Amino acid sequence: MMPISSLIPLAVAPANGQGSYLVVGGYILFFLGMMYFMILRPQQKQQREHQEMINKIKAGDRVVTSSGIHGTVVTIKEKTILVRVADKVELEFSRSAVGAVVKPDDAVKT
Repeated sequence: MMPISSLIPLAVAPANGQGSYLVVGGYILFFLGMMYFMILRPQQKQQREHQEMINKIKAGDRVVTSSGIHGTVVTIKEKTILVRVADKVELEFSRSAVGAVVKPDDAVKT
């Protein structure tokens, strides 16, 4: 049977016990850096793009809310928007509820 000490790499647990804190600290910093670049940074970028999209909404834009309701923006207020979903049917949503602005489909021409 192989002793457990032989399974631990020498870089993590040197024979005299010195320097192991530096190596482990280096690993921790490396993984924290990887977490930042793989998780936090893309999420912040996505939030920034969503906020820019919300700020650029204007009356007449076709939007889809996060709940899946399609409609046309009628009025824009400070924190809410009024969306027409059918004739004489207008719903008021929070600006943050807008999931996407729908572009007119240029490919379909009759």
